[in-house]
Amino acid sequence: MTGFRELFGREPAGRWAAPGRVNLIGEHVDYAGGLCLPFALDRRTVVAAAPRADGRVRLSSTAEPDGWEGHLDEIGPGAPGGWAGYAAGVLWALRAAGHDVPGVDLLVTDTVPLGAGLSSSAALECAVAVAVDELAGLGLAGSRDGRAELARLCRRAENDVVGAPTGGMDQLAALLGEPGHALLIDCRDGAVRPVPLPLHAHDLTVLVFDTRVRHRLADGRYARRRADVERAAASLGLPSLREAMPADLDRLDPALRRRARHVVTEIARVAEVVALLDAGRLPAVGPLLDASHASLADDHEVSCPELDLAVATARSAGALGARMTGGGFGGSAIALVPRDAVDRVAAAVRASFGGAGHRAPGVTEVAPADGAGPVAIPPDGTSAPA
Repeated sequence: MTGFRELFGREPAGRWAAPGRVNLIGEHVDYAGGLCLPFALDRRTVVAAAPRADGRVRLSSTAEPDGWEGHLDEIGPGAPGGWAGYAAGVLWALRAAGHDVPGVDLLVTDTVPLGAGLSSSAALECAVAVAVDELAGLGLAGSRDGRAELARLCRRAENDVVGAPTGGMDQLAALLGEPGHALLIDCRDGAVRPVPLPLHAHDLTVLVFDTRVRHRLADGRYARRRADVERAAASLGLPSLREAMPADLDRLDPALRRRARHVVTEIARVAEVVALLDAGRLPAVGPLLDASHASLADDHEVSCPELDLAVATARSAGALGARMTGGGFGGSAIALVPRDAVDRVAAAVRASFGGAGHRAPGVTEVAPADGAGPVAIPPDGTSAPA
């Protein structure tokens, strides 16, 4: 594996990492001013970086064949393309917000699984953000408010440079995650608070099933769902569907009614899950995960056969509840599983995929972890897989 010195002729100034995320519940509602409940993963994207005084930017990744080299002034909407847009876009967003940002040499050494619905894009953005924050002495990562500002700028990078109309949940989870907690995010006013998620205390775990069906949020389908939701709100004369009541939905045409019904009912499910977690009733959230998946599959139509199979099989093998997570059209499903049923559930999902002729799924046990920050990694510029 090529290291930082081999690529750039010097040692990095440091290394920084940011986690992927699993959204426990609250899918496709962030862009509607809704509620979501992600948690940061113990799977991280790691970058090694060093500043440059000439405004040049050199980006490389051990996971991607192509890098990018250019000047800070060349970065903007649509440029650069590919994975480099997520990293370079953060530099652009910081500069657009008035921050003095240097050029940088940057190597991505480890990644959250790409395209698996675990927000590898936000992990990359947030790793770059905390790296540049420290290299430039901005001081934003040292406070909760500053981290929220970094999350906002990472979202702007993804929206404006990459062109993916994401809602900001992923970046907040990556920067504000806490061990043993999910993060309740109110996407209407930006308020966040930790919510206890004591999996071990209940002898439970969360399994992630990577279907190996890769998705891209910038490919148009995600944008069409967001446009449908915004059209539904406009048709009702509301600033967002957060203000909609179930009775309002009868005023919409059938297609928009389904999209709006998902958003309205999903927001209500998040509130119910949070109430259960605050009351110490973690096992009781399972049926709400099931209801969330049904809504995403039937009303929002963002699932796929592999996701549906993973969810149904996990439930039948003993999971308390299961749902797709992430933007959909592929990616991953999650299941809330009693610890003594982990092997049985994992084996059942693998067998079901084999029987259906699908590629073998990845199966990973995950837990809530810390947000982005500096890491200590051996000086060869590589790191052990998370």
